[in-house]
Amino acid sequence: MQNKTIAIIGAGVMGSATALHIARYGYRVILKDISTEILEKARKNIRNEYRSACMMNKEYSSVSLDTILQNISFQEDYNGVEAADIIIENITEDMEKKIAEYKRLGEVCNKDAFFALNTSCISITKLASYLPDPQRVIGTHLMNPVPLKEMVEVIKGYHTSKETEEEIVSFLKSLGKKPIVIGDLPGFVSNRISHLFMNEAAFIVQDGIATPEQVDNIIKLGFNHKMGPLETADLIGLDTVVNSLEVLYESYQDPKYRCCPLLKKMVDAGHLGRKSGKGFYKY
Repeated sequence: MQNKTIAIIGAGVMGSATALHIARYGYRVILKDISTEILEKARKNIRNEYRSACMMNKEYSSVSLDTILQNISFQEDYNGVEAADIIIENITEDMEKKIAEYKRLGEVCNKDAFFALNTSCISITKLASYLPDPQRVIGTHLMNPVPLKEMVEVIKGYHTSKETEEEIVSFLKSLGKKPIVIGDLPGFVSNRISHLFMNEAAFIVQDGIATPEQVDNIIKLGFNHKMGPLETADLIGLDTVVNSLEVLYESYQDPKYRCCPLLKKMVDAGHLGRKSGKGFYKY
Protein backbone atom coordinates (compact mmCIF):
# COMPACT_ATOMS: atom_id res chain seq x y z
CA MET A 1 0.00 0.00 0.00
CA GLN A 2 2.95 2.36 0.61
CA ASN A 3 3.37 2.66 -3.17
CA LYS A 4 0.25 4.80 -3.16
CA THR A 5 0.29 8.58 -3.50
CA ILE A 6 -1.76 10.57 -1.00
CA ALA A 7 -2.75 14.16 -1.82
CA ILE A 8 -3.59 16.37 1.15
CA ILE A 9 -5.49 19.54 0.26
CA GLY A 10 -4.99 22.16 2.95
CA ALA A 11 -1.72 22.60 4.86
CA GLY A 12 -3.02 24.05 8.10
CA VAL A 13 -2.49 22.54 11.55
CA MET A 14 -4.37 19.32 10.76
CA GLY A 15 -3.19 19.07 7.17
CA SER A 16 0.48 19.41 8.04
CA ALA A 17 0.23 16.97 10.97
CA THR A 18 -1.57 14.48 8.73
CA ALA A 19 1.14 14.83 6.09
CA LEU A 20 3.82 14.18 8.72
CA HIS A 21 2.18 11.01 9.96
CA ILE A 22 1.36 9.56 6.54
CA ALA A 23 4.84 10.32 5.19
CA ARG A 24 6.37 8.67 8.25
CA TYR A 25 4.80 5.41 7.10
CA GLY A 26 6.49 5.63 3.72
CA TYR A 27 3.73 7.00 1.54
CA ARG A 28 4.37 9.62 -1.12
CA VAL A 29 2.52 12.74 0.02
CA ILE A 30 1.50 15.85 -1.91
CA LEU A 31 0.73 18.68 0.52
CA LYS A 32 -1.08 21.41 -1.38
CA ASP A 33 -2.13 24.91 -0.31
CA ILE A 34 -2.57 28.34 -1.88
CA SER A 35 0.62 30.19 -0.90
CA THR A 36 4.33 29.79 -0.19
CA GLU A 37 3.78 31.43 3.19
CA ILE A 38 1.29 28.78 4.28
CA LEU A 39 3.54 25.97 3.04
CA GLU A 40 6.56 27.38 4.90
CA LYS A 41 4.46 27.51 8.04
CA ALA A 42 3.46 23.91 7.35
CA ARG A 43 7.13 22.88 7.28
CA LYS A 44 7.58 24.52 10.67
CA ASN A 45 4.44 22.83 12.01
CA ILE A 46 5.71 19.45 10.81
CA ARG A 47 9.04 19.93 12.59
CA ASN A 48 7.27 20.97 15.80
CA GLU A 49 4.76 18.10 15.59
CA TYR A 50 7.59 15.63 14.99
CA ARG A 51 9.54 16.94 17.98
CA SER A 52 6.47 16.74 20.22
CA ALA A 53 5.58 13.24 19.01
CA CYS A 54 9.12 11.99 19.71
CA MET A 55 8.98 13.42 23.24
CA MET A 56 5.70 11.61 23.93
CA ASN A 57 6.57 8.41 22.07
CA LYS A 58 10.26 7.53 21.64
CA GLU A 59 9.43 5.00 18.93
CA TYR A 60 8.27 7.83 16.68
CA SER A 61 11.90 8.89 16.16
CA SER A 62 12.70 5.53 14.51
CA VAL A 63 11.99 7.31 11.22
CA SER A 64 14.06 10.48 10.87
CA LEU A 65 12.51 13.86 10.07
CA ASP A 66 14.73 14.12 6.99
CA THR A 67 13.32 10.86 5.64
CA ILE A 68 9.77 12.02 6.32
CA LEU A 69 10.32 15.36 4.58
CA GLN A 70 11.75 13.57 1.52
CA ASN A 71 8.37 11.85 1.15
CA ILE A 72 6.45 15.16 1.09
CA SER A 73 6.04 17.48 -1.87
CA PHE A 74 5.04 20.98 -0.74
CA GLN A 75 3.23 22.72 -3.59
CA GLU A 76 0.80 25.46 -4.60
CA ASP A 77 -0.36 23.75 -7.81
CA TYR A 78 -2.15 20.50 -8.61
CA ASN A 79 0.84 18.86 -10.27
CA GLY A 80 0.70 15.12 -9.55
CA VAL A 81 -2.70 15.25 -7.86
CA GLU A 82 -4.20 13.54 -10.91
CA ALA A 83 -2.21 10.41 -10.00
CA ALA A 84 -3.17 10.39 -6.30
CA ASP A 85 -4.91 7.27 -5.03
CA ILE A 86 -6.46 8.99 -2.00
CA ILE A 87 -7.36 12.68 -1.65
CA ILE A 88 -7.57 13.95 1.94
CA GLU A 89 -9.35 17.30 2.16
CA ASN A 90 -8.38 19.48 5.12
CA ILE A 91 -9.47 23.00 4.16
CA THR A 92 -11.37 25.34 6.45
CA GLU A 93 -14.95 24.55 7.56
CA ASP A 94 -16.47 26.91 5.01
CA MET A 95 -19.00 25.42 2.58
CA GLU A 96 -18.37 27.93 -0.21
CA LYS A 97 -14.62 27.30 -0.11
CA LYS A 98 -15.13 23.55 0.04
CA ILE A 99 -17.52 23.55 -2.93
CA ALA A 100 -15.08 25.64 -5.00
CA GLU A 101 -12.22 23.29 -4.11
CA TYR A 102 -14.27 20.19 -4.90
CA LYS A 103 -15.05 21.60 -8.33
CA ARG A 104 -11.32 22.04 -9.05
CA LEU A 105 -10.50 18.58 -7.70
CA GLY A 106 -13.23 17.06 -9.83
CA GLU A 107 -11.52 18.48 -12.91
CA VAL A 108 -8.01 17.19 -12.13
CA CYS A 109 -8.36 14.00 -10.07
CA ASN A 110 -8.25 10.40 -11.21
CA LYS A 111 -11.80 9.01 -11.50
CA ASP A 112 -10.69 6.05 -9.36
CA ALA A 113 -9.39 8.20 -6.51
CA PHE A 114 -10.98 7.90 -3.07
CA PHE A 115 -11.92 11.10 -1.24
CA ALA A 116 -11.37 11.16 2.53
CA LEU A 117 -12.89 14.32 3.99
CA ASN A 118 -11.43 15.41 7.32
CA THR A 119 -14.32 17.67 8.28
CA SER A 120 -15.21 18.08 11.94
CA CYS A 121 -18.96 18.64 11.68
CA ILE A 122 -20.38 18.99 8.15
CA SER A 123 -22.44 16.07 6.83
CA ILE A 124 -20.41 13.76 4.57
CA THR A 125 -23.49 13.09 2.44
CA LYS A 126 -23.87 16.83 1.84
CA LEU A 127 -20.19 17.31 0.96
CA ALA A 128 -20.13 14.22 -1.27
CA SER A 129 -22.90 15.69 -3.43
CA TYR A 130 -20.36 18.22 -4.76
CA LEU A 131 -17.79 15.59 -5.79
CA PRO A 132 -17.82 13.52 -9.01
CA ASP A 133 -18.68 10.14 -7.45
CA PRO A 134 -20.30 10.16 -3.98
CA GLN A 135 -19.73 6.41 -3.74
CA ARG A 136 -15.97 7.06 -3.45
CA VAL A 137 -16.34 9.66 -0.66
CA ILE A 138 -16.03 8.98 3.07
CA GLY A 139 -15.34 11.01 6.20
CA THR A 140 -12.07 10.54 8.11
CA HIS A 141 -12.19 12.62 11.26
CA LEU A 142 -8.61 12.51 12.52
CA MET A 143 -7.92 13.71 16.05
CA ASN A 144 -5.41 16.33 17.16
CA PRO A 145 -2.49 15.66 17.69
CA VAL A 146 -2.56 13.34 14.68
CA PRO A 147 0.74 11.48 15.38
CA LEU A 148 -0.41 10.45 18.87
CA LYS A 149 -4.17 9.89 18.65
CA GLU A 150 -4.96 6.35 17.50
CA MET A 151 -8.71 6.64 17.06
CA VAL A 152 -10.12 7.88 13.75
CA GLU A 153 -13.85 8.47 13.37
CA VAL A 154 -14.78 7.15 9.90
CA ILE A 155 -18.12 8.39 8.60
CA LYS A 156 -20.07 6.66 5.84
CA GLY A 157 -22.14 8.99 3.69
CA TYR A 158 -25.46 7.89 2.23
CA HIS A 159 -23.78 6.75 -1.01
CA THR A 160 -20.41 5.57 0.36
CA SER A 161 -19.60 2.16 -1.15
CA LYS A 162 -18.34 -0.87 0.75
CA GLU A 163 -15.19 -0.75 -1.41
CA THR A 164 -14.50 2.81 -0.27
CA GLU A 165 -15.05 1.91 3.37
CA GLU A 166 -12.72 -1.10 3.17
CA GLU A 167 -10.01 0.80 1.28
CA ILE A 168 -9.92 3.72 3.71
CA VAL A 169 -10.12 1.51 6.82
CA SER A 170 -7.19 -0.56 5.49
CA PHE A 171 -5.23 2.62 4.75
CA LEU A 172 -5.82 4.01 8.26
CA LYS A 173 -4.79 0.73 9.88
CA SER A 174 -1.54 0.86 7.89
CA LEU A 175 -0.85 4.16 9.74
CA GLY A 176 -1.27 2.50 13.13
CA LYS A 177 -4.74 3.98 13.56
CA LYS A 178 -7.86 2.39 15.04
CA PRO A 179 -10.80 3.41 12.84
CA ILE A 180 -14.36 3.32 14.15
CA VAL A 181 -16.93 3.34 11.33
CA ILE A 182 -20.20 5.16 12.02
CA GLY A 183 -23.16 6.63 10.14
CA ASP A 184 -23.57 10.22 8.98
CA LEU A 185 -25.22 13.15 10.71
CA PRO A 186 -23.61 16.57 11.32
CA GLY A 187 -21.06 16.48 14.14
CA PHE A 188 -20.95 12.67 14.00
CA VAL A 189 -20.27 11.26 17.50
CA SER A 190 -17.14 12.98 18.76
CA ASN A 191 -18.07 16.59 18.07
CA ARG A 192 -21.71 16.37 19.04
CA ILE A 193 -20.42 15.46 22.49
CA SER A 194 -17.08 17.27 22.77
CA HIS A 195 -18.35 20.64 21.52
CA LEU A 196 -21.15 20.66 24.07
CA PHE A 197 -18.46 19.98 26.66
CA MET A 198 -16.20 22.85 25.52
CA ASN A 199 -19.11 25.24 25.03
CA GLU A 200 -20.51 24.66 28.53
CA ALA A 201 -17.00 25.08 30.01
CA ALA A 202 -16.81 28.49 28.29
CA PHE A 203 -20.24 29.41 29.72
CA ILE A 204 -18.96 28.56 33.21
CA VAL A 205 -15.99 30.90 32.78
CA GLN A 206 -18.27 33.58 31.33
CA ASP A 207 -20.58 33.22 34.35
CA GLY A 208 -17.60 33.90 36.61
CA ILE A 209 -17.94 30.89 38.89
CA ALA A 210 -14.58 29.34 38.00
CA THR A 211 -11.35 30.16 36.14
CA PRO A 212 -10.27 28.17 33.07
CA GLU A 213 -7.63 26.44 35.21
CA GLN A 214 -10.24 25.42 37.80
CA VAL A 215 -12.65 24.10 35.16
CA ASP A 216 -9.94 22.04 33.48
CA ASN A 217 -8.52 20.72 36.76
CA ILE A 218 -11.95 19.60 37.94
CA ILE A 219 -12.42 17.61 34.74
CA LYS A 220 -8.87 16.20 34.70
CA LEU A 221 -8.68 15.30 38.38
CA GLY A 222 -12.33 14.37 38.82
CA PHE A 223 -12.88 12.41 35.62
CA ASN A 224 -9.31 11.34 34.72
CA HIS A 225 -9.28 13.20 31.40
CA LYS A 226 -5.79 13.93 30.07
CA MET A 227 -6.82 17.43 28.97
CA GLY A 228 -9.53 19.76 30.18
CA PRO A 229 -12.21 21.09 27.79
CA LEU A 230 -10.73 24.58 27.59
CA GLU A 231 -7.21 23.25 27.00
CA THR A 232 -8.72 21.15 24.24
CA ALA A 233 -10.50 24.17 22.76
CA ASP A 234 -7.22 26.09 22.70
CA LEU A 235 -5.51 23.16 21.00
CA ILE A 236 -8.20 22.84 18.31
CA GLY A 237 -8.48 26.61 17.81
CA LEU A 238 -11.34 28.68 19.20
CA ASP A 239 -12.30 29.82 15.70
CA THR A 240 -12.69 26.19 14.66
CA VAL A 241 -14.78 25.47 17.75
CA VAL A 242 -17.07 28.44 17.01
CA ASN A 243 -17.45 27.43 13.36
CA SER A 244 -18.31 23.87 14.33
CA LEU A 245 -20.89 24.99 16.90
CA GLU A 246 -22.50 27.19 14.26
CA VAL A 247 -22.70 24.23 11.87
CA LEU A 248 -24.28 22.10 14.61
CA TYR A 249 -26.79 24.81 15.52
CA GLU A 250 -27.75 25.37 11.89
CA SER A 251 -28.02 21.64 11.22
CA TYR A 252 -30.19 20.69 14.18
CA GLN A 253 -31.86 24.01 15.10
CA ASP A 254 -31.37 22.92 18.70
CA PRO A 255 -30.60 25.62 21.32
CA LYS A 256 -28.21 23.28 23.13
CA TYR A 257 -25.66 24.12 20.41
CA ARG A 258 -25.96 27.91 20.90
CA CYS A 259 -22.39 29.20 20.89
CA CYS A 260 -21.16 30.85 24.09
CA PRO A 261 -20.80 34.63 23.50
CA LEU A 262 -17.42 34.56 25.27
CA LEU A 263 -16.07 32.18 22.60
CA LYS A 264 -17.21 34.53 19.83
CA LYS A 265 -15.73 37.53 21.64
CA MET A 266 -12.35 35.81 22.02
CA VAL A 267 -12.31 34.91 18.32
CA ASP A 268 -13.16 38.51 17.39
CA ALA A 269 -10.25 39.63 19.59
CA GLY A 270 -7.87 37.28 17.76
CA HIS A 271 -7.40 35.04 20.80
CA LEU A 272 -7.66 31.71 18.99
CA GLY A 273 -5.68 29.46 21.33
CA ARG A 274 -2.30 27.87 20.70
CA LYS A 275 -2.03 29.02 17.08
CA SER A 276 -2.31 32.70 18.03
CA GLY A 277 -0.36 32.44 21.31
CA LYS A 278 -3.36 33.25 23.49
CA GLY A 279 -6.77 31.75 24.17
CA PHE A 280 -8.01 30.64 27.55
CA TYR A 281 -4.28 30.29 28.31
CA LYS A 282 -1.11 32.06 27.15
CA TYR A 283 1.46 30.13 25.08
